[in-house]
Amino acid sequence: MRTTAQRAPAGPAAPAEPGRAAGIAMMLGSGVSNQTGAALGATAFDVLGPAGVVAVRQWVAAAVLLAIGRPRVRSFTWAQWWPVLLLAAVYATMNLSLYTAIDRIGLGLAVTLEFLGPLAVALSGSRRALDLGCAAVAAAGVVALSRPQPTTDYVGIGLGLLAAACWASYILLNRSVGRRLPGVAGTAAAAGMSGLLFVPVGVVVLLSHPPTPAALWCAAAAGVLSSAVPFLTDVLALRRVPAHFFGVFMSVNPVVAALAGLLFLDQTPEAIEWLAITAIVTANAISTWRG
Repeated sequence: MRTTAQRAPAGPAAPAEPGRAAGIAMMLGSGVSNQTGAALGATAFDVLGPAGVVAVRQWVAAAVLLAIGRPRVRSFTWAQWWPVLLLAAVYATMNLSLYTAIDRIGLGLAVTLEFLGPLAVALSGSRRALDLGCAAVAAAGVVALSRPQPTTDYVGIGLGLLAAACWASYILLNRSVGRRLPGVAGTAAAAGMSGLLFVPVGVVVLLSHPPTPAALWCAAAAGVLSSAVPFLTDVLALRRVPAHFFGVFMSVNPVVAALAGLLFLDQTPEAIEWLAITAIVTANAISTWRG
């Protein structure tokens, strides 16, 4: 929010506040890191399977974030604990459903469906016609990317939609955690709890699918790039920008996912998919410029 202590003369709009600019940079970095990590994690599916990759990812993220945040959990009140516990459950479910969807329908489509979550936050939270218009343009791009085909995997699509519901909850819960706990203490605690949830699952999967060093490295990289980095940057970004603005801007993720799939997984988007990606980028650019 800009201050209005002195009326500015007519002319070009004043530049965005440093806090807003920093929030935008954090969101963009979060998207690039997240989708690069997802692509690297997908390369380990043949060895570990989606559940194994997610388990390793959650453990690495928990270790990194607990070392950084060092939450004093014994001092948490119930008002601080309940959003942390919900965030941990949502985060674990989101990652497992997303990675299983990636295994079935590919990185670009899975992430595009997941984006419906933040898009819903954008539509429900905004009161400006411009934001609603940008969200509508981004939604049109999402529809083009996820158009039904004869070979459509409806289970994969359902898992992508589940990830979308979890991502919408993640945005709102992360904001609540950031308000109730200082620094990244709440984020670190949620990551630790999420890692604990995957201990039994990970043990069973890794015993039945003996890991290779390369597969473990890719899964660990996914933990850092797709969990630790976005977890930290998102909670900090949500202290600088409104939740609905965060939701609109996060439509950059399908774009980055398509590029990551092209670079790391040899998944080439079709012409109509590139057009949809262009629409999504345009919506983000307008929303950011006029925000």
